Amino acid sequence: MSTLAGTAVVFDLDGTLVDSEPNYFEAGRRTLAGHGVTDFTWADHERYVGISTRETLRIWKERYALEAPLDVLLADKNGRYLELARAATHVYPEMRRFVELLARDGVPMAVASGSSPEAIEAILAGTGLDQWLTTVVSAEEVAHGKPAPDIFLEAARRLGVAPADCVVLEDAAPGAAAAHAAGMRCVAVPYLAAQADDPAFATAALLLRGGQAEFTARAAHDWLLRSARSSRTP
Repeated sequence: MSTLAGTAVVFDLDGTLVDSEPNYFEAGRRTLAGHGVTDFTWADHERYVGISTRETLRIWKERYALEAPLDVLLADKNGRYLELARAATHVYPEMRRFVELLARDGVPMAVASGSSPEAIEAILAGTGLDQWLTTVVSAEEVAHGKPAPDIFLEAARRLGVAPADCVVLEDAAPGAAAAHAAGMRCVAVPYLAAQADDPAFATAALLLRGGQAEFTARAAHDWLLRSARSSRTP
């Protein structure tokens, strides 16, 4: 029996398992341009890292006075993103190795993402991660996206484990806040170094301020083992 028995791991997708933010930026830029907003920059995009697509578009409707219905904007942006995602999505190599290590140990795993179900499916299938990550929750399937805990609590429910037995891997402050609200430990791997001082990351059980450059599968696996042992110590 694995020494990680009783532990489950829930992965955020975008910016954590895969570097999809460039595709999301381009999809958003093209969507806004189609509605007359032509000055959307990467710096603008950074404000929405970690926020679900639907929540982002709600903000955009107000911020840019977009007249199109939310569902129309959502279909537009998701369609553009899927086209880009299917063409090329980069998996962080150490994250893939970490997933493989956990699979070897029989650790239950799930993906909990603010992306649409179609986008999640396309990325996992296109990268081959779907062979290990078969439990998937989209923010579109729960009442509230991150920083609310709904998506992580639903992931735990689908895995059949208690929230307290889950460890979340997240790259964004709203996700770290959601994990904390769900009563789960969080390994924070900030996508944006400038956000490492966000108060939400202070709630993480492990904060890798250097982001993906600091993350290694072996070190994360060792931390998980130590964490699991300490949680069982009376």
